[in-house]
Amino acid sequence: MVRLRFMGTPETSLLNLFEPLLSAAQGVDLHDPAAAREELESRYPAGGEAASALKRELLSLLDEGRICERGELPMRWGRVTKALPESQQFSIDIVQMNGAGPKHRHPAGEVNFCIATEGSPTFDGNPPGWVVFSPGSQHIPTVEGGMMLIVYLLPDGAMELLKS
Repeated sequence: MVRLRFMGTPETSLLNLFEPLLSAAQGVDLHDPAAAREELESRYPAGGEAASALKRELLSLLDEGRICERGELPMRWGRVTKALPESQQFSIDIVQMNGAGPKHRHPAGEVNFCIATEGSPTFDGNPPGWVVFSPGSQHIPTVEGGMMLIVYLLPDGAMELLKS
């Protein structure tokens, strides 16, 4: 597990940054990804003012080296927190991608908030915004057409790496 350099628990101000995403994802049924995406978009519009402010803050944190501090492109990553009561039982990881990552499975599903940072990127064929994978699904996460920052919210922090 990769964590930012915090004393004990995740930095409160950083967790507060993700509170709107965590609240939007709380209680959403991930079994129907299209319906889940619609619900998430209604709760926290990807094209809204709050999402624009989040993008600016994440880009600042990226420039400061406080997120995505591990690895090299096509995938740099970092963990904000493991699943805790303070994170509504979601783990939070942030990935900067411009290619493919490791194949993995989502035992409890996966909620992603994708932000374009260069070009016209897609994440597994999806435009920037909310992307949802149902419980039990698996994939090789891939960004094409540019660069993205992706906030991964994993219910109970559940993810299994698989061999390609």
